[in-house]
Amino acid sequence: MEEFAALIDRLVYTRSRNEKLRLIAEYLRDSPDPDRGWALAALSDGLDFKAVKSSTIRNIMKDRVDPLLWSLSRDFVGDTAECASLLWPEPFGDVGPPPTVSEAVAMLEGMNRATVAKDLPQLLDRLDDSGRYALLKMATGAMRIGVSSRLAKVAFAQAFDVTVDEVEEYWHALAPPYAGLFAWAADGAEPPETENLPLFRPFMLAHPLEETVIDMADYAAEWKWDGIRVQLVHAGGETRVYSRSGDDISATFPEMVSALDIPAVLDGELLVRGDVQGGEAGAPSQGGAASFNALQQRLGRKTVSKKMLTEAPAFVRLYDALAVDGEDLRSLTWEARRKHLERFLPRLPDTHFDISAIVEADSFEALAQIREGTRDDAIEGLMLKRRDSPYVSGRKTGLWYKWKRDPLLIDCVLMYAQRGSGKRSSFFSDYTFGCWNGDPDAGADLLPVGKAYSGFTDEELKKIDKHVRQNTINRFGPVRETEKKLVFEVAFDSVHQSKRHKSGLAMRFPRIHRIRWDKPAHEADRIESLQALVRD
Repeated sequence: MEEFAALIDRLVYTRSRNEKLRLIAEYLRDSPDPDRGWALAALSDGLDFKAVKSSTIRNIMKDRVDPLLWSLSRDFVGDTAECASLLWPEPFGDVGPPPTVSEAVAMLEGMNRATVAKDLPQLLDRLDDSGRYALLKMATGAMRIGVSSRLAKVAFAQAFDVTVDEVEEYWHALAPPYAGLFAWAADGAEPPETENLPLFRPFMLAHPLEETVIDMADYAAEWKWDGIRVQLVHAGGETRVYSRSGDDISATFPEMVSALDIPAVLDGELLVRGDVQGGEAGAPSQGGAASFNALQQRLGRKTVSKKMLTEAPAFVRLYDALAVDGEDLRSLTWEARRKHLERFLPRLPDTHFDISAIVEADSFEALAQIREGTRDDAIEGLMLKRRDSPYVSGRKTGLWYKWKRDPLLIDCVLMYAQRGSGKRSSFFSDYTFGCWNGDPDAGADLLPVGKAYSGFTDEELKKIDKHVRQNTINRFGPVRETEKKLVFEVAFDSVHQSKRHKSGLAMRFPRIHRIRWDKPAHEADRIESLQALVRD
């Protein structure tokens, strides 16, 4: 555990991506099995200990240090694991040597709600502050140290001189501590057996289209639908639905599991049925998809009620076919795969599948006009796909582009701020903002309309943080209420009616577009301006 803790410490203080890769690769080469496998799982969010949550740690800490000291310290530090590891009291007597990573994992897996309050402190007593920090990060599954699952896989590939595409291909066939993966990459064993398993394949991704002008003779255009990208796999008599990160979301969308019973690997956008139909100039001929807000009601649910299945049934708008009837199609061109998909579509139930239509345009200029003229709630923009492109994992320059529609903009007033996590734990970086519910000069109030924690530079973050500290007028636990005088120009993709918010509105993907230090708060927008952007 000491070596793993040292790795976590170095990763926390390392900004360079290449240095992070080097550190992880070195650890994976030098550490024994199965410790390195469990460490790899921790770095790639592959561990889940149901008995250990942040609330568990908070309750344990309040029994060991003054509750007020804990509350103030946690608020100041902004990270539960870091604060707990530093405040943990020194144990009395002989507590035993530090556990190995494997031993720690076994003990964490053995804990339940009835025993965790006794067992977790005994484990923490055996570690120093760095070890406690690493253990708590691993136990809660909230690393937030600048290491993504993809980066961990790239580091594994570099450690053993294999390709990351091969790692991705085998990854989902194995469970932590990935003994078969290490045996193959490090010891030269045969690759893990993946035949007849409903495994996730890495998605092909797109680069943002910025100043590039596309020759429409070489590219095909499709709508970029505003749902969640999914992969449906049927193999070995089993069907699974995967998110773009490779998470198995089959239980959340059971109707899609039963809808595919033919051996295939399909790529598409998961949407829910709605009454939205194209109608404006340039709008898509396909309708039937509700806004993302409707889909969001189903995301993350472990059980789905019959009522929800009836009122918000899911379907998939297909983009691509990676395999059909056991034949791997990924090396074929996009045009060839599209033909396979079009021939395959009649074999699927039309209640659960359709195909994303091609957007016809004679020129790039004509396509730009179509994009500008369409603002359907279920559409994010356009996808441009090179007609001769194979299906390859990750982003490859020049093959696929995403051309998102321009965001909507509105001026809001900062109302509340909260510290971030990880590297931002010392800064107030999560902002709640609102619009005026009437005329501010006549005494109108601000109503919260959204929350954002992105869209600003590090230098701007420091300035906003200073503003929050100097203009705090109230505190609610970790949240600070600020004087209502800083205006944010907020960008967002769409806005919808919502009963969950006091304003009655919910923004889709809000982010800070500009900080209007120059603009008086009373000139910010009113709720009716935002309501006017709601599409029925």
